[in-house]
Amino acid sequence: MANLDTGNLIYLIVLLAMVGGWFLMQSRDGLNKTLQYAAVWGMIFVGGAAAVGLWQDISRDARSPQISVNGSDQVIVPRARDGHYYLDLRINDVPLRFVVDTGATDMVLTTADAARAGVDTENLSYLGRANTANGEVRTAFVRLDAVQLGNVTDRNVPAVVNEGEMRQSLLGMGYLQRWGRIEIAGGELILTR
Repeated sequence: MANLDTGNLIYLIVLLAMVGGWFLMQSRDGLNKTLQYAAVWGMIFVGGAAAVGLWQDISRDARSPQISVNGSDQVIVPRARDGHYYLDLRINDVPLRFVVDTGATDMVLTTADAARAGVDTENLSYLGRANTANGEVRTAFVRLDAVQLGNVTDRNVPAVVNEGEMRQSLLGMGYLQRWGRIEIAGGELILTR
């Protein structure tokens, strides 16, 4: 069987070389023009393949919702393209976006997010310390009046405000442990009360 496949491959290569040679001989005078046409068609082909791939990515993201709430006791979050899980919570009735970080002990707010949620960031006492990938940072303990995820609202939730530079607030285990079950399966984070 392998000999037959090798023979077919050799036959196809010879046939392609003959057809290609004939094509080049016929268009010797306009070889530059022929190469230009080949380059244009090659670019059209590559552009079409890229457009199909991009459309598949866009349609896949549009099909998967950011969050799905099943009843009042389960929240399902699909994994984002960067591999993280993101949740939009309402903190003191203000929508804030968090990245789920099971390695973080607490719910950690950026200074900007804390201010948006109504925390008086000017008068915080940064007495705590946290070790991060960027080194040690100072933190201030706060209590949030209301934290809502889906249909579930928790009251008097402890959190910390990070004094250092941080791109996004973190949803750590201090909040996640309020859910009875935390599961990651099939590219989804499932929180169940």
